[in-house]
Amino acid sequence: MLKLTSDKKLLVGGVAAFVVLAGAGFYLVTGWSEAPPAVTGAAAQNENEADQAETEGPEGFVALDPAQAQAVGVVVVGVGRGGGAETRLAGRVEPMIDARAAVAAAVGGRVERVLVAPGQTVRIGQPLVSLVSGDAASLRAEADAAEAAYIATEQAHGRDEELAEQGVVSQREAEVSHAQALSAQAAARAARARAVAAGSPNASGRLNVVSPIAGVVTNVQVGPGGFVAQGGVVAEVANPARVELVFNAPPTLAAHVRAGSPLRVSSPAGDFDAVVTGVAAGANLNSGATVIRARPNGAGLPPAGSAVTGAIVTGEAVGGLTVPTEAVQTVEGRAVVFVQVAGGFQAQPVLAGRQAGGRTEILRGLAGTERVAGANAFLLKAELAKGEAEHGH
Repeated sequence: MLKLTSDKKLLVGGVAAFVVLAGAGFYLVTGWSEAPPAVTGAAAQNENEADQAETEGPEGFVALDPAQAQAVGVVVVGVGRGGGAETRLAGRVEPMIDARAAVAAAVGGRVERVLVAPGQTVRIGQPLVSLVSGDAASLRAEADAAEAAYIATEQAHGRDEELAEQGVVSQREAEVSHAQALSAQAAARAARARAVAAGSPNASGRLNVVSPIAGVVTNVQVGPGGFVAQGGVVAEVANPARVELVFNAPPTLAAHVRAGSPLRVSSPAGDFDAVVTGVAAGANLNSGATVIRARPNGAGLPPAGSAVTGAIVTGEAVGGLTVPTEAVQTVEGRAVVFVQVAGGFQAQPVLAGRQAGGRTEILRGLAGTERVAGANAFLLKAELAKGEAEHGH
């Protein structure tokens, strides 16, 4: 794919052959007695070198148009600005805060049935355990009684309104009955809320303890016939898909990292980019370390509990030029980047500085407006070396 220089040689050779044949034909038609004199000696050598220079371009040039660059996977990027130091952090893949639930019974009662088993997938609101509770039966009775009292007071209020319109009772009595109806309504509403919070038991005190999240049951802590106290955990549920990256960092790093900062992560499953979602200074009470939370940029995470390593750029220097680290190649002992020019790429010597976050500072050699080969820039280096080897022969 990177053989445009050779193709140009073939094209020039073909044109030269055509010119020679055309000249021979002209000789036959005009009846020349001898062919035109050939160019020999130093003049011929100078002409060959000029043709070669015109065909191959300047030193360090690789002929490659944009379509060919895309076909071989050479990615062209702009020169960035930034720079800084790289800090490496140790971390783990952990479930998000809302991805774990220790499901407890709101009221004490006897376990009638266990409806799930460890490893079973459940949805939000799916019953985990069925209980029979005397306390729950009392709450349901209170809710029913409060509802009945509200209905009675509301009906009394309606009658008083009619009688007041007829002049049988005073308007004051109708207003009092209205206030009583409103009070009964509030009491009924509170009683219903207590019953719902307990698990919406039926009149017999039977209720289900349900899962508040979707996920997988990781643990069941009760069995049929057992008793669960109020607040006792009956099962644990976790959502394995809702995980995040959690890193422990030195306390001083909290002032240099903010939400949205890029992060390069290495894991057993490979390397990927991530972004910081939260920084909690002193969150680790034992060590005083800063806790940094992050999420991947479109990539999946390893299973919860996997150890990872993160690299984050700190002390960013505004105005410095940077390129992807893979854009910097070594040619004949010099650091170069391949700058996109008309018809291909030109190797441009540079002075490289620090590396951080997958990027390298360029201290000298670029103006900042160039477009350079980033990913797979090594292919251009290989093609340049091959062209020089062919040159030597």
